[in-house]
Amino acid sequence: MGLGVSNHPGVLYVVATPIGNLEDLSPRAVRVLREVDLVAAEDTRHTRALLSHFGVSTALMALHDHNERRVLEGLLGRLAQGDSVALVSDAGTPLISDPGFPLVRAARERGVRVCPVPGPSALLCALSAAGLPTDRFVFEGFLPRTADKRRARLEELAAESRTLVFYESSHRVLATLRDLAGQFGPGRPAVLARELTKLHETLVLASLGELEALVETDEDQRRGEIVLVVGGAEAVDPVSRAADVRRVLRVLAEELPLRQACALAARITGESKNDLYRLALAWRRTDD
Repeated sequence: MGLGVSNHPGVLYVVATPIGNLEDLSPRAVRVLREVDLVAAEDTRHTRALLSHFGVSTALMALHDHNERRVLEGLLGRLAQGDSVALVSDAGTPLISDPGFPLVRAARERGVRVCPVPGPSALLCALSAAGLPTDRFVFEGFLPRTADKRRARLEELAAESRTLVFYESSHRVLATLRDLAGQFGPGRPAVLARELTKLHETLVLASLGELEALVETDEDQRRGEIVLVVGGAEAVDPVSRAADVRRVLRVLAEELPLRQACALAARITGESKNDLYRLALAWRRTDD
């Protein structure tokens, strides 16, 4: 039964599939997809075409955001009986902004072996070719769809010194670039990575302001699958920042009630309101 690696319980394989170029599917992934008892796929029509291309006839079942909770127990039951299951998404590595997390977590909790079969990932593909620092980075996935929530999240990230990676849809990329330029500044370096590994692959390194202008004037840049890689903010000297925070709090505390001053200082500096309040109380005791 299955791959013969483990029979009781079975094995859950997390299999990366191509993000565009079919040649990126590894020989190991093809073997696993051929030999498991079942392939759980985000879109069975999409995956059936992929499997057919490689001559794989393994049974398929749908596992996506709308049915994952409902089919979870059935999949776990099959794994418990010794069946092997391959989890795939429409493209790239499962669970990276794709379904599958509840299944993987539940399988591990029940003692089922979870085996990764690594391969393509739009996140790492874009990052590796962006020409921006890669030693430390933050993956944010998709930003909120509504403008207010998106800008609020970007405001929280504006001081992040690590390289930032976002996924974005073609119909929201222009609005997102505008908001990025507004919150991070138009001069921040960034890369628009589009249609990675496909015929019309594009990677453009420019400032956020320049990318916004490009996407606004060239509708081709608003097509396909898009990854945005954004350079981090310049690191701030912690001693200098602490002095700035204290200065802001001092000025506000001289003009406003203490709690109001701390709340406003927290909004301005991003520091904890409670920490600022404790600091202000310490000043008050010292002054007294």
